[in-house]
Amino acid sequence: MAKQPFACGECNRILPDPENKKDPVNCKWCPNAPVTTDWQGYVIILNPERSEVAKRLNIEDPGAYALKVNIR
Repeated sequence: MAKQPFACGECNRILPDPENKKDPVNCKWCPNAPVTTDWQGYVIILNPERSEVAKRLNIEDPGAYALKVNIR
């Protein structure tokens, strides 16, 4: 079973694993936001200016995003 990646609780970005496995996972765009593996849905935005999905989700930068992030 594959390891679930982390998602940012503020911007919903799917975060890459840290290069050093002992480093904590942080969002470089929202450094103080909580991160979690409890998320659902996956969307990749290539061109936010032309994407209706990006407009509805208020996404301005290309990348991989979770549709729903659960922060407890």
